[in-house]
Amino acid sequence: MGIIIWLIVGGIIGWIASMIMKTDGQQGIILNVIVGIVGAFLGGWVGGMLGIGGADINDGDFSLSGLLLSLVGAVVLLAIVNLFRRGRVR
Repeated sequence: MGIIIWLIVGGIIGWIASMIMKTDGQQGIILNVIVGIVGAFLGGWVGGMLGIGGADINDGDFSLSGLLLSLVGAVVLLAIVNLFRRGRVR
């Protein structure tokens, strides 16, 4: 059951991040899930290095700080992808 919730929350976070970065029309549901999950790993890793409190969704932390950290990681991931794909962040 945890994996299903993890995929759903990762998909929602990826979808919100793609709407923030205006790439929603270019990617489907599978890419939204991937962006959400990888963004959560990225947000948790960077947040841990910077000493920011709160874990990401991959640690099972579904608190507001964990969800926001995962969202920030997903937005940063999309910005990096846009930078390499288009030569600009957008």
